[in-house]
Amino acid sequence: MDKVPNLIAQAELEQRIFSLRGHQVMIDRDLAALYDVETRALNQAVKRNLERFPTAFRFQLTEDEKSELITNCDRFEPLKHSSALPHAFTEQGVAIYDEGENKSRATIRKSRIVQTEDKRKYKRLQKRLG
Repeated sequence: MDKVPNLIAQAELEQRIFSLRGHQVMIDRDLAALYDVETRALNQAVKRNLERFPTAFRFQLTEDEKSELITNCDRFEPLKHSSALPHAFTEQGVAIYDEGENKSRATIRKSRIVQTEDKRKYKRLQKRLG
């Protein structure tokens, strides 16, 4: 089944956007939840495509920024005991990730279409050969 971003209320979406280093950003954990993927998987996908995510589009939080995030948002409490520093995605970073996800879903759909057509052709061939 294709992964489609969860439809969430505008107010909830706005609560997931923070101001850091003069940018409006979304934390990797929230972006991953939006696309129904694990945070680890999101960050691995980004690492495989680093050329598409310059530091102007994605940056890693400092320890102080992480602590402030945890203090101000209860949903980030699980990060308190994590040694990993979260990443923040700017609006452009979110757009680039979305573009990659859309291409990935399109590739999956195309692959399924081709597989379906191949199965149909194979069945027609079997019928002809009897």
